[in-house]
Amino acid sequence: MDFGAVLQTNPPASRTVHLAKLAEQYGFSHVWTFDSHILWQEPYVIYSQILAETRKVKVGPFVTNPATRDWTVTASVFATLNEMYGNRTIVGIGRGDSAVRVTNGKPTTLAELRESIHVIRELGNSRAVDYHGSTLQFPWSEGSELEVWVAAYGPLALKLTGEVGDGFILQLADVDIAKWMIKTVRDAAEQAGRDPDEITFCVAAPFYIGDDWEHMREQCRWFGGMVGNHVADVVAKYGADGSVPKALTDYIEGRTGYDYNSHGKAHNDHVDFVPDEIVDRFCLLGTAQDHIEKLEELKSIGVHQFAGYLQHDNKEETLRVYGETVIPALRETVTAKS
Repeated sequence: MDFGAVLQTNPPASRTVHLAKLAEQYGFSHVWTFDSHILWQEPYVIYSQILAETRKVKVGPFVTNPATRDWTVTASVFATLNEMYGNRTIVGIGRGDSAVRVTNGKPTTLAELRESIHVIRELGNSRAVDYHGSTLQFPWSEGSELEVWVAAYGPLALKLTGEVGDGFILQLADVDIAKWMIKTVRDAAEQAGRDPDEITFCVAAPFYIGDDWEHMREQCRWFGGMVGNHVADVVAKYGADGSVPKALTDYIEGRTGYDYNSHGKAHNDHVDFVPDEIVDRFCLLGTAQDHIEKLEELKSIGVHQFAGYLQHDNKEETLRVYGETVIPALRETVTAKS
């Protein structure tokens, strides 16, 4: 299993770079960031500095969207970074949430998402693509490699992911829900004539090493609010009794709204509707052994990467324990002599 660290680009940017370097030192393979240009600093600029000060980690947005940037600009950024730093970028993409809603926009359609994935991936892999009636290709890009992973919850978005995504990003760590969603994506891939084993499955959630459960829950309750924001869209489209698991939809009945000024913050002041049970199911909390046991479950259902959100007050210690205890436990053991 691979591991990613998900950071917010809060100022100073040097702090984000420091955490990225620490993540690499502790064995994380990916460093992801939020991509919401009003709420936080512009991540694409910070990626260049992270790549300059690290050796191996891949960087990318968790997640970007097709609405706030021209797709060719997005592809150009990552093809440029790949030329500079040796194919160490990746793109997570979805329909759009905070980045578009803060500016009074709305998520894109699935058709737009599908087309954007194609354009970004083709250009980002140094290939030509049809775009607005012309064939485009970066004349300066050669040998760039860029995967595009899709973040999704609803049935149609999961179907799209199976049809076109290089990877699937599920932003919650509930084992039962993850099992259902992974199967849905794999089935869609098979129906589209793809090999499901070519898709990378990534589960993302806050991770906190500690033993004070009340404190850990309060530090991570914001995540249930963020997930609930996406689930509310799914319920609005499909209804609470649709094809989405009730374990995912039931808890938002008490949701009254969402304030993006508190988006992704540990002290979010409007997530009282999120019960402890949901925090425990959606996140990874507790001792190193608690984390290892849940990660083993996720690995057993086909999860290839766990990406941990570091939006809490125990960042460095959580990275340290993962590097020294958790990550080694999830890696294959290689003996020096047998």
